[in-house]
Amino acid sequence: MNKFVAIFTISTFIFGAGTAVAGQEINNDMSRCTAGNGPAILINVRGVKESAGKVRVQSYPATNSAWLAKGRWLHRIESRANAGNMTFCVPVPAEGRYGIAVRHDRNGNGQTDISKDGGGFSNNPSISILNLGKPSFSKVAFQAGPGVTKITINLKYL
Repeated sequence: MNKFVAIFTISTFIFGAGTAVAGQEINNDMSRCTAGNGPAILINVRGVKESAGKVRVQSYPATNSAWLAKGRWLHRIESRANAGNMTFCVPVPAEGRYGIAVRHDRNGNGQTDISKDGGGFSNNPSISILNLGKPSFSKVAFQAGPGVTKITINLKYL
């Protein structure tokens, strides 16, 4: 009986922790990425083509089942686009492997317009028409430490 309770408690913690923050929209609070805070990801997004529309940043657990799956993101930040470089701070629940996806919705319609919108991913993997802009989680996965982990994502447009 004690074994069952222990397994149930551990399972609840593991699976409950992932769902407690799943799908949470947050503000771009840069104070989360100051010294002594974390775990969090400080993301430098480079190459925003124009100051039109919105830039959306989403964090995912770096697993095959969660990566880019609808509703499986952990945190989402949306911000008005500013041409050039933008900086975002995304908290993560714990140290571990994550993936980040960024999209510049140039007309702000909430739809992916492949011929107009820009996008990028952690580790800046190559994107081609063959993978339809969806690289595997193994190509985007990076290790977030206990503090603030810094990454750069270069946006690409067709």
